[in-house]
Amino acid sequence: MHGWIIIGIAFLYLILLFAVASIGDRKASRRMAKPRPYIYAFSLAVYCTSWTFFGSVGLAADRGLEFLGIYIGPILVFTFGNKFLRHVVRLAKAERITSIADFLAARYGKSTSVATIGTCIAVVGSMPYIALQLKAVSGSVGMVLAEYQASYDPIVYVFGDISLFVTALLAIFAILFGTRHTDATEHQDGLILAVALESAIKITAFLIVGIATTFFLFGSPLELSQQLQQKNIDLGSMLSQTSVSTWLVHTLLSAAAILMLPRQFHVTVVENRSEKELRTARWLFPVYLILINLFVLPIALQGLINLDASTNADLYVLALPLAAGSHILTLLAFVGGLSAATAMVIVACVALSIMISNHLLLPLLIRYVYRRNKYQQRDLTRLILYTRRATIVIILAVTFSYYRASSSTFGLASIGLVSFAAIAQFAPPLIGGLVWRNANARGAVLGMVCGFAVWGYTLLLPTLANPDAPILQNGLWGLSYLRPQALFGTEALPLTHGALWSLAINTLFFVIGSLSRQSTPLERIQASTFMPRNLKTVPVLRRFRTSVTVGEIKNTIARYLGEDRVALAFSRYDHGGDLPLDDKAVADVPLIRFAEQILGSAIGSSSARLVLSLLLQRKDNTAPDTLRLLDDASEALQHNRDLLQTALDQMEQGITVLDKDFRLTCWNRRFRHLLQLPEGLAQVGKPISEVLDRLLHHGEIHESDANMLMRTLERAHEPSRILLRSTGRIIEIAANPMPDGGIVASYTDITASVEADNAMKRLNESLEQRVADRTTELLDVNKQLIQAQKLAEEANFGKTRFLAAAGHDILQPLNAARLYSTALSERLQETEAQLARNIDSSLEAVEGILSALLDISRLDTGALKPELSLFRLDRLLQQVVTDFTPLATSKDLQLRVVPCSLSVFSDRNLLRRLLQNLISNSIKYSRSGKILIGVRRRGDNLEIKVADTGIGIAPDKQQLVFREFYRLDEGISQADGLGLGLSIVDRIVRVLNLSIHLRSEHGKGTCFSVIIPKSQEPATETANDQLPARRRSNALQGMRVLCIDNDPLILDGMHTLLGGWGCDMTLIRDGAQLKDWCQQVARKQTTVRILPDIILADYHLNRENGLDMIGYIRETLGHSIPAVLVTADRSKEVKLQAKEENVHVLNKPLKPAALRALLAHYHLR
Repeated sequence: MHGWIIIGIAFLYLILLFAVASIGDRKASRRMAKPRPYIYAFSLAVYCTSWTFFGSVGLAADRGLEFLGIYIGPILVFTFGNKFLRHVVRLAKAERITSIADFLAARYGKSTSVATIGTCIAVVGSMPYIALQLKAVSGSVGMVLAEYQASYDPIVYVFGDISLFVTALLAIFAILFGTRHTDATEHQDGLILAVALESAIKITAFLIVGIATTFFLFGSPLELSQQLQQKNIDLGSMLSQTSVSTWLVHTLLSAAAILMLPRQFHVTVVENRSEKELRTARWLFPVYLILINLFVLPIALQGLINLDASTNADLYVLALPLAAGSHILTLLAFVGGLSAATAMVIVACVALSIMISNHLLLPLLIRYVYRRNKYQQRDLTRLILYTRRATIVIILAVTFSYYRASSSTFGLASIGLVSFAAIAQFAPPLIGGLVWRNANARGAVLGMVCGFAVWGYTLLLPTLANPDAPILQNGLWGLSYLRPQALFGTEALPLTHGALWSLAINTLFFVIGSLSRQSTPLERIQASTFMPRNLKTVPVLRRFRTSVTVGEIKNTIARYLGEDRVALAFSRYDHGGDLPLDDKAVADVPLIRFAEQILGSAIGSSSARLVLSLLLQRKDNTAPDTLRLLDDASEALQHNRDLLQTALDQMEQGITVLDKDFRLTCWNRRFRHLLQLPEGLAQVGKPISEVLDRLLHHGEIHESDANMLMRTLERAHEPSRILLRSTGRIIEIAANPMPDGGIVASYTDITASVEADNAMKRLNESLEQRVADRTTELLDVNKQLIQAQKLAEEANFGKTRFLAAAGHDILQPLNAARLYSTALSERLQETEAQLARNIDSSLEAVEGILSALLDISRLDTGALKPELSLFRLDRLLQQVVTDFTPLATSKDLQLRVVPCSLSVFSDRNLLRRLLQNLISNSIKYSRSGKILIGVRRRGDNLEIKVADTGIGIAPDKQQLVFREFYRLDEGISQADGLGLGLSIVDRIVRVLNLSIHLRSEHGKGTCFSVIIPKSQEPATETANDQLPARRRSNALQGMRVLCIDNDPLILDGMHTLLGGWGCDMTLIRDGAQLKDWCQQVARKQTTVRILPDIILADYHLNRENGLDMIGYIRETLGHSIPAVLVTADRSKEVKLQAKEENVHVLNKPLKPAALRALLAHYHLR
């Protein structure tokens, strides 16, 4: 085959690609909708350049399996990092990103510096990679022409070098393919289709060549093994020579390159149409990478065996078919390599031309235009296109110069890895900007500049300089620790050394620079866009005013995009009103931001910001503060929008807000979750009908449900329900109209409620029979319960009567015995009187035991009910202290009460009994010191404290002291007692619904605290609050006392005791005797002076009671004679009856001192 035939076929192939691209542009949308995900996935294989097609084989021949690291990174990114890719794509679409430099600039406040530095790194870093393609294509063309002895003198005559001819040819096709539109975000379907076709051709060519060379051209794989042995090629050592660190570095660099290479970012992000394309690419692209590397090692081995050592290993794919004399395979290999190189060069040049024109040339042009007041020029779109075309020529010219200047000793893979290391400098600012909110433009610029400088010194310089150059051997300025390939004495492979040092320096200065200043308002706005919301800092909304009109904004953008595209873009702008935008109206903050995004789609975010900044400055005649005010206003609006969105996302219901045309304007996370919608489907401006169509297409709802839902939204009437078949959820949709004609709709998951209703219906169906059965059972059980309750009440009532009767019968003789012992002690001499007092003490102890047991029984059975009243605490405390002062004084204890004027609503007698027990214990178990009673406020409660300096209670015994009959060992030796006092206190606390707390330290004292609710109303002082005066004088001489009791011993004891006090006694045993006495007094017309001064009457008098007899006496004699009811019955009913009859109550056994004090009180009143 003549060599020029192959060159001609190559030309025809390139023309075919151009035709395919043209057809793809004309018939883009509908016909390519279904295969578009597969076209997108194949277009990603622009990653597989001539490096893959030629260079991987050369690297495998030299380093074994080292070439695989370049493909492991992309496979990991697309397989496990698909979520990260989706996030980047969404951000790029939302911000109308045009390139990787534009992405970084947009993240860092649309910084011109970041865009400029990023563009420079992309251009310089891509030059070695593009040079790699020139080298591969030139080498393959030269090999083919030399093999077929074709003369390419005309080419040399015109271009001086075949590589220059290849460069010029690639420049022409790059211009034809990629510079037909000014809008860099407009999808170039033709270009992507052509790139996908090239990817299909190159993998087909590589697989065919690989199969042919492995199985057919040079024998079978078994013969290959024998040939390796004959050539003394140790396959094992060849495959194991790559270190782990090299694999890791290659994997890291390739993982960064698959997204951050300008051409890869353009294809992966800018040209992406939907998330479905990413889902397809997630599996198809890794499969492509695996297939294209299947025969790399076999081809390398065949080349080592069957080709001369002088043959360039990078061209084994082409040299082996030539050596086998297969013209078809040679043509196929040549076209495959040409496809790999041209696809990369075209897409890379397009991406770089966009970056250079948008971020380097246009900012200078824009400033020049505004400085010379030439901003009235109507159309700059043609100038932008010419700029990009010229940029492509310049890029390839500079790349050609690098190719000629670089050392020829470097293989294709080595050149490509140098480019990968340069592009990896984007990784710290890109990844850091997506995870660190405080990262800012200063940090990004410092990091990239420093990292790129280290890359240039450690990796780029060695490819340009002679290997024996002094700077490589001795280091900068002769300093050995500054040698480019051994910085600070670190020894590693050149690529590993340069990549790690450059990335480390980049990251370090990125962090330092970001921490050196606070982020600007626009940087914070962009950070909130690129990262999850942070609503902790509320921006201050400063009022933004401008005189720029809508028409001026449109005219400015039209100079860069054309009037037709501007008109279409603004027709879709929803400014929240029903009327179209007025060109004379003043532009507001949302419209200026929208205009900035539209303009950024053509010239990049940083240049778009520059254009609007100059426009605002010219119209408002102000300094750059104008745009800063715009940023502040935008930040505040963004914060409010984020705050609203966060609030909506926390709701249990799904929420959507539709405009008057039923297009989505706002929604929350729950809406997507309930309907299981992908994130890409919910977009501003998306018709709700498309959401319903998706649900119909996936079989989630029936067509009738979709129609009903649309009627609900259109008419905003009664809520409707739909059933989602896959999840079984039942969703209720309610719609309400808004003033501007829009609709707000809520979506509530009512599955649980509906299931509960259905269960209730099923339950109701069988409820009647179950109710009848249960009614019969309940009637039987109720009868049994009534009978049991009746028996229990009778038993309880019998128990209560027994306790009352037993108490009365037991206390009666004790009462008589105490009366006799007291009378006896007052009449005998001191020695005999002491015996009588001992008897009285013993009787008092027995009385205490019985009284305590009776009290406990009444408290446990509930027979004792609290009598609540409002009273002042100081009166109660004073009474208790008065009672115990003599006892405390006898033990040399200081008994002190802190005055208190507060009131409580409780049972006065039970509370008094409680305090008496606590104070009694304190006196018993205190050898010396003092006892303090006081009250403290505790909010709405009062805390009554009784504190002493006694023996104290050990911590492990503090819960035991409230048990019946439990006494401490120290207490038994200290004082007599039964161990019932605190048990009664505990029961009284529970009856009164109070709480008691104990704090004690062994050997130092004890403090009891009773918490009682405080009354908000003050108590009025009553007669009961006054204490009866204790008088020790013989003031009872001549006092007439009428004593009524059915027990002769009691009467005799009372006569003995009271007679000894000087009282005149009249004794009555029953009602008959009382009637006779009353009649005698009435017949004798007895004067008032001989009427009794007081009546002492028992309550239980056989079949009569003392209150009736007191009433009879008062009625018969016509005088309200003071009376005291002396009884062993402590029931509430008796006390109430006595109070109604104005009768004082003393409980048996009587305490003689209390009786004497009471008689003295009435006698001297």
